[in-house]
Amino acid sequence: MSSIIELLNPMNTVKAIWRVCYVLVQYIIIAIFKAPPPKNPDEPRNPYGRIAVIGAGLTGISSAAHCISHNFEVVIFEKSPRSGLGGIWSHVNSTSGLQLNSHLYRFHPGLIWRHAFPLRDEILSEITRIWKEYQLEPRTRFETPVTSVKRVEDESGSHKWQINDGAEEPFDAVIVNIGTCGKPKWIHLDGMPEGVGGDSESDNSDKTLQTDVFTKPIIHSSQLDSDAVSEDTIKGKKVVVIGSGASGVEAVETALERGAGEVVMVARTDKSHKTYRNIFFDTFLACQPFGREMPLSFIWEGIIKRLHYRGVEDLVPAHSGLFEGTPVVNDAFLRHVKNGKCKYVRGDPVRLTSSGVLTNVRERDTKPGSEGKKETINAEVIVLATGFERPEISFLDDSLFPEDYQRPDLYLQNFSTEDWSVLLTNSAYMSGIGTVGHFHIGIYTRILLTLLLDENARPLPKDMKLWVDVVRFMKRGAAGGPLGFFTYAELTIWVVLFHFFRSDRLRWFFFILFGWGVHEKEGRGAESGIPMVKIRKEKVH
Repeated sequence: MSSIIELLNPMNTVKAIWRVCYVLVQYIIIAIFKAPPPKNPDEPRNPYGRIAVIGAGLTGISSAAHCISHNFEVVIFEKSPRSGLGGIWSHVNSTSGLQLNSHLYRFHPGLIWRHAFPLRDEILSEITRIWKEYQLEPRTRFETPVTSVKRVEDESGSHKWQINDGAEEPFDAVIVNIGTCGKPKWIHLDGMPEGVGGDSESDNSDKTLQTDVFTKPIIHSSQLDSDAVSEDTIKGKKVVVIGSGASGVEAVETALERGAGEVVMVARTDKSHKTYRNIFFDTFLACQPFGREMPLSFIWEGIIKRLHYRGVEDLVPAHSGLFEGTPVVNDAFLRHVKNGKCKYVRGDPVRLTSSGVLTNVRERDTKPGSEGKKETINAEVIVLATGFERPEISFLDDSLFPEDYQRPDLYLQNFSTEDWSVLLTNSAYMSGIGTVGHFHIGIYTRILLTLLLDENARPLPKDMKLWVDVVRFMKRGAAGGPLGFFTYAELTIWVVLFHFFRSDRLRWFFFILFGWGVHEKEGRGAESGIPMVKIRKEKVH
């Protein structure tokens, strides 16, 4: 009887219709945007060029799939073993998932998400599926760190790129997809045992106090559900999380899911706003076209404060606006604070003691380091939610990034201003609000392919620097720098202007925006009818 009542429940009908529509929309996206994969590993037989992709994370796999589907040969270089396929997603907790709705996180048009907010394993599964479907498995060089990328010239004065002193044949272009998250970042405080975090050079400068050391578990947030942390380590224990960004919010949720008895978050700064996990609300935020705080930004901030932060208004950031840093998209964390499952302490961790964390507790309107009240927060487990180190790009020549034109101040925020054939998709990113998907990964990749195919569309170094300078002027005074923060609407404006400032690029408009055309056709030209141009690069000084 209960099953019949449940079947007749109108809400269940609504949910079923929603699930069908959710999947149907994905198939429509596939039909419109997905470029055909190679039929076998031997394709493409007549490639238009060769591209080196550095990094086998989400962006690297997507970029390589876009390249090969448009008849370019690729080789992917990945420093990790096969287990590292997926980049940062292969190193986070199994409970880690998308903050954005998965419709806004389509890193490739061929995805089929099963859940609105998929977790790590589903994300890795889709990355692996795209990797195999687009014949990228035999083109991936695992355990092959890139140590050098050098420009080499041929007899005509054109140049190509040599990886690791010629380990592979030269490439026509390089896509750097190392992302913004490298190895886990560990901070060192007095009272922390030596060697914690795999670094014996801990900052224990006050040797007279080293008898007062925290000897209980100290874990990086990325390890919370790893095999090295047993269930008994967390269950029923008092857990103190140091850090209030996305990693800290996720650490609180993971600790509670693993049965922590009590959780305390120590927040040096509450700079990151927490916003709704709602596809419509998040999309409207991303539609702000100016990429900075504007006079009417208080409207969005007021909505979030009065609705999302209701009951915990004290957690609203006091010194930063919503459009100044990447927000944390999360519905559960504030609810945990409201329900008393997580205690939020604003303050500076001074040192660890044998019983916990000595903290300089501050008021809301104060800044890190301001005078406060010293309190020891008892702990049985300490979690360092301190994020990840930013990967280095030292394998690229410094001349590609002259003074004032370094990450993120690049052409279209992703191209070296000295050479358009070096693309750093998502590797220059600092902060932003927007979707994270095939739209911009594919667009940037296809801009590169367009510049390879059509020498008339290529920008000169002075033009690329001028673009950066204009953005700096338009966004002067923006927090974090002119290109340190952008919205998706702003990115779209950049792409449109890329076409309309140069009328000779307009014929590539539908290819760049939607991926239509430019496939192999008996080794001659492109299916779209766009005339092919011999790949040749001008000499760059």
